[in-house]
Amino acid sequence: MISSVNRRTNLKIASGALVCEESILKGDITIGPKTVIHPRASIIAEAGPIIIGEGNIIEEMATIVNRLPPNAQEPTTTPVQIIGSYNVFEADCMCEAFKVGDNNILETKAHVGREVELTNGCIIGALCSLTEPDTIPENTIIYGSECHRREMNDKPYPPISQIEFLHKILPSYHHIRKSNMKPMKLEGDT
Repeated sequence: MISSVNRRTNLKIASGALVCEESILKGDITIGPKTVIHPRASIIAEAGPIIIGEGNIIEEMATIVNRLPPNAQEPTTTPVQIIGSYNVFEADCMCEAFKVGDNNILETKAHVGREVELTNGCIIGALCSLTEPDTIPENTIIYGSECHRREMNDKPYPPISQIEFLHKILPSYHHIRKSNMKPMKLEGDT
């Protein structure tokens, strides 16, 4: 079996993360604790590192990519893509945004371009495509074929119970990559 991790991959998996062996991981990637990466999810760090925070769910065929646009010159600094905590990337969505805050949901087949910044608590609806430079305000829902926007009254809840369920069920059906980062000790811990 050919591994989906090539020789140039610098993959760091925190203790407590669940990364399926069948996921496609290329480049300099850091995966935070409690994050779940389903089989056939793709994380591609071509232009620079990707740092994924705690408790994210990246479903089948979802793609997170840090790459330069076509015909772009090599940047003087390496662009780092930072994904916050407790985000959900549903099946077949695409995220190229350099900054994604916390508690966001990209629904099935949603696309967020590299010039878009997602703040916190946003929902990008199924089939919505955001490619123009924009900062999406907190607690915004983008929905419909014309990408309408409205503000939510409540913030989305972190997917804690879904993460716990996936941590129980996925290892029964898939091979899991081992963590290679030691848990960090906080000040005051002995």
